[in-house]
Amino acid sequence: MNDEAEYFRHAEAAFRRIDNALGDLDVALVDCERSGDVITLTFAGGKRCVVNTQRPTRQIWLAASSRGWHFRFDGTNWVDEKDASVEFFATLAVIVKELAQLDVRF
Repeated sequence: MNDEAEYFRHAEAAFRRIDNALGDLDVALVDCERSGDVITLTFAGGKRCVVNTQRPTRQIWLAASSRGWHFRFDGTNWVDEKDASVEFFATLAVIVKELAQLDVRF
């Protein structure tokens, strides 16, 4: 994706999807907090998941449970830069399932 405005449009849409799916959940299960280009999910027991934009590479980065992923927009979905079969929202749903025992659809 060469156009910065297009990148921000897709990144902002992704952030809205996260907020729409998690924003109304019980904060004791998962607290979804946004600060600028960063969303921090805090789970019971203090475990965290961080989603943030990476402007220079036009990616969304995801970190949780001592792992990190870099996702690029392929025109349709946010996919892992190393393995295009790994999709951002599917990965985030697995993390939420593991850390909060919740089935979430983004």
